[in-house]
Amino acid sequence: MTAAERIYQLFVESAQIKMASAEVLAEPIAEAAERIVQCLLDDGKVLSCGNGGATADAQHFASRLVHRYERDRPGLAAIALTADSSILTAIANDQDYAQVFSRQIKALGLPGDVLLAISTSGNSLNVLEAVRAAHDKEMLVIALTGQDGGELCTLLSDQDILICVPADTAARILEVHLVAIHCLCDSIDYLLLGA
Repeated sequence: MTAAERIYQLFVESAQIKMASAEVLAEPIAEAAERIVQCLLDDGKVLSCGNGGATADAQHFASRLVHRYERDRPGLAAIALTADSSILTAIANDQDYAQVFSRQIKALGLPGDVLLAISTSGNSLNVLEAVRAAHDKEMLVIALTGQDGGELCTLLSDQDILICVPADTAARILEVHLVAIHCLCDSIDYLLLGA
């Protein structure tokens, strides 16, 4: 197989997983958007977290809410818990890396806020601790994951929302996560601003 053939195959695999995901994720993404809008209308905020590629997704999502997605609108209250290197390194150094998100949630989270918890495997310790802290603060959790959802699925309450990509490889899961995040942003704007 040539490099070009391999690249073509990766495009095909990505498209196939996205189409399969659209069938199973449209409803939970729509529900998540509705719940985020209600949180924002109630003067709440959205916190987001993840590791590696999910860090970029958490920050991208927060930036689209605070600034804009595709249309101008007032900024929406969102914080990426991955963005402040001073906070992250202080907690990791003085306590434990597993606490880098939960410690921030304990300080910033309020009942009715939303946590977007992103983990491709569903087994990231610091994301699991974030979910526990969010529940302690009576926050809604939206879990963006893949594979079988990992331990993250076992932590979710009946009120939480699971967006689990039906794929096994991190690269394909992250690709669908980005589409899901864009769908959330589009839906939030649609619900707030109309067509």
